[in-house]
Amino acid sequence: MNRRKKPRWMRRVLLYLSILIGFGGIWSGYVVYQIEKTIQEAIPRQADVGIVLGAAVWGDGPSPGLRERLDQALWLYQKKYVPVLLVTGGLGEGKRLTEAAVMKEYLVERGLPAEHILMETQSTSTYENLLFGQQVMAPHPFKNALLISHDYHLFRAVTMAEALGLSVSPVAVHSQYLFKPYHEAREVLAITYWHFSRFWSSALQTLILA
Repeated sequence: MNRRKKPRWMRRVLLYLSILIGFGGIWSGYVVYQIEKTIQEAIPRQADVGIVLGAAVWGDGPSPGLRERLDQALWLYQKKYVPVLLVTGGLGEGKRLTEAAVMKEYLVERGLPAEHILMETQSTSTYENLLFGQQVMAPHPFKNALLISHDYHLFRAVTMAEALGLSVSPVAVHSQYLFKPYHEAREVLAITYWHFSRFWSSALQTLILA
C-alpha cells in the first residue's frame, strides 16, 4: 500500500523549519561558547572605573544577586583595582528608590566613600546601563573600565559596551543563588533579540534615507 505523499507546500514548510531549527541550534551553541569564553577571560585588572551593572532590588535593599555584584565591586575597590565605582540602574515598577541609589547606600554602609561612587539612575536595561553610564562618565578622564556582573551576563554586556565604543574588561561574579543554566538560556534569547533589533533598525534607517 503506497503512502500518500505530503503536499509540496508542506514539504517546503518542513524543510524551512528544519533549516531554521538547525541554524538556531548552531547560533545557540555559538553564544554559549562565547559566554564561557568570556567567563574564562574575566579576571580583575587595573582600570580607571568599575561599572557595576544593575539587578533586582528587594524592597529598599539589594537582592541576593545584586549583593554579589556589589561585594565583588567593593573588593575590587579595596584591592585598588579601581579608584571609582559607577553604579547603574533606574527606578523599577513600584519601587521607592532607584537601583543605583540602593547600590550606593549598600556600598557606603560598608565603608566606601560616597565621593568615590558615581550614579546612573535612568536605565531599565543592560544596554541603557551602559549608554547612560557612558554619559555619566563623559566629564571624567576615564580611559577604561572594569565591567562587573554575573558570569553568564558578561558576554552580552561586553558586546554592548564595545558597540558603544567603551573600552571594558569583564570581571565575573559567580553566583551562589542564581541557577546558571536558566540564565544562560535567557542570555541566548536576549542577545539574539538585541542583534535583530539593531539589524532591523539599521535596515529601516537605510531604506528611509535611500
